[in-house]
Amino acid sequence: MNPPADCRCCGLCCRSSSDTYVRVSGDDWERLGADAERVAHFIGHRAFMRMGGGHCAALTEERQSDGAIWQVCAIYERRPQVCRDLGRGSPECEAERIRKGGAGVMR
Repeated sequence: MNPPADCRCCGLCCRSSSDTYVRVSGDDWERLGADAERVAHFIGHRAFMRMGGGHCAALTEERQSDGAIWQVCAIYERRPQVCRDLGRGSPECEAERIRKGGAGVMR
């Protein structure tokens, strides 16, 4: 599936100030493999993606040759199920963009 034209310029779905924003299941933890402890952690008896600077620890920025900055998930192929369930450009994606301030983090 191709992302909407500005999907990689947005990253809003990966942004939150909550330490419990993205729940990580046991299956997710296994899928994360060697990266699990770097990008996720336990709070009590539940695992969540690590959050820092207002975004998920797996969210990185890549500067493109044209100067554009893309928001990229460093673990995209192994991301948690909740992230897989949020379809790019879906009504839920659009609701997230509206709830968090519009068109996303455009640069």
